[in-house]
Amino acid sequence: MRLAFILYKFFPFGGLQRDFLRIARTCQARGHDIVVYTMQWDGDRPEGFEIHTWKPRTLSAHARNKKFHAHVFANLKHKPAAVIIGFNKMPGLDVYYAADTCYEDKARHLRSRWYRYGSRYRHFSSYERAVFDRNSHTESLLISAAQKPLFEKYYGTAPERLHLLPPGISRDRRRPENGQAIRTAFRQSFEIDDDELLLLMIGSGFKTKGLDRALLAIKALPETLRRKTRLFVIGQDNPRQFQLQAHKLGIARQITFFSGRDDVPRFLLGADMLIHPAYNENTGTVLLEALVAGLPVFCTEVCGYAHYISDAKAGELIKSPFNQQVMNSQLVKILESAEQRRTWQTNALMFADTADIYSMPEHAADLIETIGVRLSGAAA
Repeated sequence: MRLAFILYKFFPFGGLQRDFLRIARTCQARGHDIVVYTMQWDGDRPEGFEIHTWKPRTLSAHARNKKFHAHVFANLKHKPAAVIIGFNKMPGLDVYYAADTCYEDKARHLRSRWYRYGSRYRHFSSYERAVFDRNSHTESLLISAAQKPLFEKYYGTAPERLHLLPPGISRDRRRPENGQAIRTAFRQSFEIDDDELLLLMIGSGFKTKGLDRALLAIKALPETLRRKTRLFVIGQDNPRQFQLQAHKLGIARQITFFSGRDDVPRFLLGADMLIHPAYNENTGTVLLEALVAGLPVFCTEVCGYAHYISDAKAGELIKSPFNQQVMNSQLVKILESAEQRRTWQTNALMFADTADIYSMPEHAADLIETIGVRLSGAAA
C-alpha cells in the first residue's frame, strides 16, 4: 500500500516525531511505500521515504496550518494514498496518532472563558472536532488511556474508533551489560565526582516540562546537599528564560543546558535521577526510557505514563494539585537516600524485563494495515 504520513514539523528529538519515524519504518519494512508531507524536515532523510516539504508564509500558525492542509490534500487528490495518517489533528485523516492531549478540555479548564472567542481557538477546536466528531470516519491511535473519556465526553466519539496502543520504547534505551563502565566514563568526561548527584531533565518545551519547578526545588535544597547537586537539561528549546531564573536563584553554576542530541542513553546511565515535574504531559516517553535504563524517576502524576513508575516501584510521583513546597520536601528526601534509589533501580530493571512497553510501532502498523484493507474494500 501507499501510505501518506502528515506532520507539521519533523526534527530528530521530538517524541511525536520519533514515534512517527518508528511507525513509518515499521510499515516500510512490511513492504509499504511511505510518502511524507511536512512543512519542515530537519535531520537525515530515511532511505526510501518520499518526502514533500512545503511551508506557506503566513502571519499566524492557524492560517499556515490551513494553507498547508489544502496543499497536501490537493496533492493527495492527484496522487492518492491507501491510508492517510496524521500526527497532528486535521480534517480528512483516515488515522490520527494522538500524541497531543484533548485540546477542548485544556481550552475549558486551563484558559479563561474569553479564550474560546478567539480565532486560534476556533481553528484548533474545529480541527480536533474533524478528527473526533461522532460523524467522522477517522480512527485514532491513543497512547494515553486518560484521554479516551475526554474525547468521548466532548465529541461522542464511538469507542471502536479509539484504539489504545502500548508504549513504544526503543530497545536501545535498555541498560546494557557494560552500563556501569559507560556511567563511569560519562561522569569522568563531565567531571562529576562520585559523591555528586546528577539530576537529568529531557524534553523539548522547557516550560511545559516544569523546568521552573525543578530550579526552585534545587534552590530549596539544604546548602550542603545543594552544593553537590547538578542538573543537566536536554531539549530543543530556548533556555534563556531559565538561565536567567537559575542566575537569580544563585544556582546557575549547577545547571547545564544541552540542545537535542542523539546520545541520550549515555546520559540516562550517567545520571542519578530523572526529574520531570511537567505541568501536563500526554504520555512522557522519557519516563519509560529512564526506567528501562535503570534510572529512578521523580515526576508529576499528571504524566500519562506516570502510572508505570508506580507499577514498577521505580520512583516517586508528585501528587496533584501541585504544591512546590511538597515537591521540595520530596526531592530532599529522595536525594538523601542512596539506598532508596538503588532499590528503585533494581525494580526498574526487573520491570523492563517483563513489561510490554516496546511494541507500539508494531501494533500501530497492524491497525494501519487493517484500516487500509477495509478502505480498499469499501472503495472497490
